[in-house]
Amino acid sequence: MFSRNRICAVVAGSTAADLAHCLRRALLGSRTIELRLDWLQREREIAKFLAWLRVWCRAHVPGVTLIATCRRSQAGGKFRGDVASQLAILGVAGECGCGWCDLEIESAQRQPRAILDTVLGDARRIISFHHFRNTPKNLPAVLRRLERAGGDMFKIATECRTIHDSLRILAAARGGKRRVIAVPMGDMGLPSRVLALREGSALAYAAANEVTAPGQLSVAEMKDLYRANRLNRRTRVYGLIGDPVQHSLGPLMHNTAFQARRMDAVYLPFRVRDLRDFLAAIDPLGIAGFSVTLPHKQAVLRHLDDCDPLASQIGAVNTVVVRGERELYGYNTDYVGVLRAVERRITLRGSRVLLFGAGGAARAAAFALAQGGASTAICARRLTRARALARAVGGEAIERRHLRREFFDVIINAVPVGMFPHGDASPLQAGELNCRLVMDLVYRPMKTRLLRLAERRGIETISGVEMFLAQGTAQFEIWTGVRAPEAAMRRVVLGKLRREEREQGRG
Repeated sequence: MFSRNRICAVVAGSTAADLAHCLRRALLGSRTIELRLDWLQREREIAKFLAWLRVWCRAHVPGVTLIATCRRSQAGGKFRGDVASQLAILGVAGECGCGWCDLEIESAQRQPRAILDTVLGDARRIISFHHFRNTPKNLPAVLRRLERAGGDMFKIATECRTIHDSLRILAAARGGKRRVIAVPMGDMGLPSRVLALREGSALAYAAANEVTAPGQLSVAEMKDLYRANRLNRRTRVYGLIGDPVQHSLGPLMHNTAFQARRMDAVYLPFRVRDLRDFLAAIDPLGIAGFSVTLPHKQAVLRHLDDCDPLASQIGAVNTVVVRGERELYGYNTDYVGVLRAVERRITLRGSRVLLFGAGGAARAAAFALAQGGASTAICARRLTRARALARAVGGEAIERRHLRREFFDVIINAVPVGMFPHGDASPLQAGELNCRLVMDLVYRPMKTRLLRLAERRGIETISGVEMFLAQGTAQFEIWTGVRAPEAAMRRVVLGKLRREEREQGRG
């Protein structure tokens, strides 16, 4: 039914003029458009927009599919009128050019089917179920309830508390013969939103201007970044696991790399609270490899079948390959990233380096520094962890209260303080930066508050983006066996970070 335009651009606006403007712009990204009439502030704005739509549809190029939605507040929408008013609006929308109407199950069940047929006329119906608290246990029963309401298509949109929840929603679409629309909502459901079309969902929704549902991506992200409309069962799926993950530029970097090398692959961000929840999704989603970030770099070791000797020695993994019959093999490319970034600026052998932090990223940095011949001091919030890491690399542990009296050739921050969106925080104070060079493993923002403090004191700096790019190119090559398109990866990451800095007045 929507074979050519299965990414549906959702258009919302508070006035008729806003909605008309957004509709025209949305057509640049998709020819299937959902009009959120319930977002219009008053019923007279709805009437004004529909009058405009009637004229516009007569003159407009054919091939556009319009879906009218006027969702009531009881079903998570903004329309405060009764069911009769809602149906009347949808009926007029059908007369004005909307070939489809989306009617929530709560409204559909309150009217005999004959009345719906009369009021909605020739417009085809999507009967939708929304649940914003969680995903009900019995989704097949929900689908049967939708089918009894007599629609042409059936939409299930629920908040996903786990990745397993999103898999259950995809399963409902998989057996629906393109008549089921699967919409996993929330951060946990984002990867499944991207994969929904591949799994058989009739449509995937994306924001044309305003985000209208939790976890909704933009049309540009769905089409250009993730290429959701081109994915199939042969597409190799990679991902990032962590919590949080929304700040990561990994999807931008790796998806750019896949496109540059013309590879049928996609890289998705998985917000993971429970590792077992994600690991159970490897087979159903066909995951071929994944990156690991906070807080799972050390915990994931317990779930691996084997591990690179260096990663095992470090005690932290940031890259996993899925081999054969779901065998998980771990690597650490953070090590490579730190070594490459620092050695371009300073000779490590014989240098004294302070490493601030003792987590997974810090462990990789500590082993890299030791391998490079540096004398390494570890400072961390928990002195016991600092001492344990110092012993592992033949370094020393140092208490924070001593930092103002010490001098180092290099200070490296390996804690997430100052990471987007909390860019105004710094893990260290200006008076503690007694060194020649400061490196921050945080890469977003590119110039963190820590680096700005160092620059004000005349200290050279290295952005974490250098490590991020180095470890990312190593990951790509481990997963694919193909040389990474480093120039393309660097260009897209730096371009994004520089745009953010200009927007924030830091450029």
